[in-house]
Amino acid sequence: MPSPLGNGSSPDTVNLSASLDSGLEAAPPCVVFEDAHLLVVEKPSGWNTHAPAPHAGEGLYDWLRHREPRWASLAILHRLDKDTSGLMVFGKSAEANRSLTAQFTDRAVDKRYECVTDRPVEGDDFRVTTSIRREGIRYQAVSASVGGEPAETLFRVMRRHAGFTWIDAEPKTGRTHQIRVHAASLGWPLLGDPLYGGTVAGRLHLHARQLAFKHPVTGEELAFERPASFAPEELTTPASVAFRNAFIDPSQTSAFRWIHGTADGCPGVFVDRLSDWLLIQSDSEEAANTWWSRTQASPEVVRQGIRGVYFKRLNRHVRGSTVPQSCPVRLDGDEAPAVFLARENGLTFEFSFSEGYSVGLFLDQRDNRRRCLRGHVAAGFSLVPEAAGERHWLNCFAYTCGFSVAAAAAGWRTTSLDLSRKYLDWGRRNFTASGLPLEGHDFLYGDVFDWLRRLGKKGRRFGAVVLDPPTFSRSKEHGDFRAESDYGALVTSALKVLEPGGVLLASTNAARLEPDRFLFDVQSAVAASGRRVLQQHYVPQGADFPISREEPAYLKTAWFRIS
Repeated sequence: MPSPLGNGSSPDTVNLSASLDSGLEAAPPCVVFEDAHLLVVEKPSGWNTHAPAPHAGEGLYDWLRHREPRWASLAILHRLDKDTSGLMVFGKSAEANRSLTAQFTDRAVDKRYECVTDRPVEGDDFRVTTSIRREGIRYQAVSASVGGEPAETLFRVMRRHAGFTWIDAEPKTGRTHQIRVHAASLGWPLLGDPLYGGTVAGRLHLHARQLAFKHPVTGEELAFERPASFAPEELTTPASVAFRNAFIDPSQTSAFRWIHGTADGCPGVFVDRLSDWLLIQSDSEEAANTWWSRTQASPEVVRQGIRGVYFKRLNRHVRGSTVPQSCPVRLDGDEAPAVFLARENGLTFEFSFSEGYSVGLFLDQRDNRRRCLRGHVAAGFSLVPEAAGERHWLNCFAYTCGFSVAAAAAGWRTTSLDLSRKYLDWGRRNFTASGLPLEGHDFLYGDVFDWLRRLGKKGRRFGAVVLDPPTFSRSKEHGDFRAESDYGALVTSALKVLEPGGVLLASTNAARLEPDRFLFDVQSAVAASGRRVLQQHYVPQGADFPISREEPAYLKTAWFRIS
């Protein structure tokens, strides 16, 4: 058996079982340990253990299960609250599921947490034994005579500094919100836990730092430790950077959403990390400046090595603006080159702050491009049939050909359609930047509907078709296209060039096209064309665009295998 991790060892030091396939290098940073039976991960604060609703965004479990074929049978054995970070174990085999379920039920799994409070803590050791019952969205510690579920927690003070106290918490039972409720009952609610009376902070300061259990097959004692990053100078730092560090490998990806508005505690401010530059987007330049002045000195930002900061005013009426009017403007630091490069999933793309409102890549589609690159859509849904020969990929509304680059890197012959010669030329440069030849790949300028008709007449067929149209577009050949009313017609046109058994990637960010209606429009168009949906997988935007009540999902994407 591989040796378990301890005392904060790096995940890449794990001696992974030789029986696993060679795809282990693709494991995201949150993976701590893996063998044929177990997957141990460190969940970041701000990510649900599993999806709370069908269209509400993937939880960590969903994201992992659909990411790698070897994780398709992943099973949830225990849970952490959305705002709690730390160690979790998932089962990969029936033996693991049976054994670990029994160990959790018998309380044979050792779990230790680290938490912080800014309230006075008199004494060093505490044992809290109560019942816990739910009252609305909160839970309450009550006397056993009142009812509820019995709960017991041991607390031990680890250290004190500058008015803060670090506490080790050992739950002897596993009730919802147990540590938070028991800490509040002692008069020192946790930092960042306003639900139970704690001081508002950048995150809930509760972290599952130790996890120990017996291996389900060998019986070997396994113990894992990941100390919390609750250093004194970081106690009020937003958790957004640590959240992204859990699933973004900087050696593979340097372009992603860094701050996503209210979901990351920054209402009205959206920040993209593009290699060494930040792009702040807001309705107000004053809000952007305020965020940057408040953030730039934080340890998390200083460690990122940002060279320059740009501002782009959010504008829902870009049409009619000149290029200089719509370009981002520099707020601070170095001026970015006219063209610079950033990585995504190991591929290289060209970005620019001097080409207008769009800077080169829609970052919210990163996971979908990874699916193209890996040839794996979801658990049980391979992009390419095993017996497939030469594969042809059609990317409609290609923009700078991000999907085409990913598909070409996976061995597809690609055709990219767009109404802009400038963006198709940009797409060619993206092929070159990623070391891909242009030979064998087509770049077609013109109206998508017109080209779909022409390609159909020529008998061209494609194994995969991407439809990611703008919310509104206008062409001389077709006239106006509005996603909320015309998406079904677009699907009907695309099906004429999709080969039997081919895959359709349908996507839209039209705010007024709700997920259920979007799926209905696609499914209805398929049925009306006399074809059937054989497989379907729905995903919203990537995890770095977190979904919350204040920042609801806007991107809707579904993969379909069509008869």
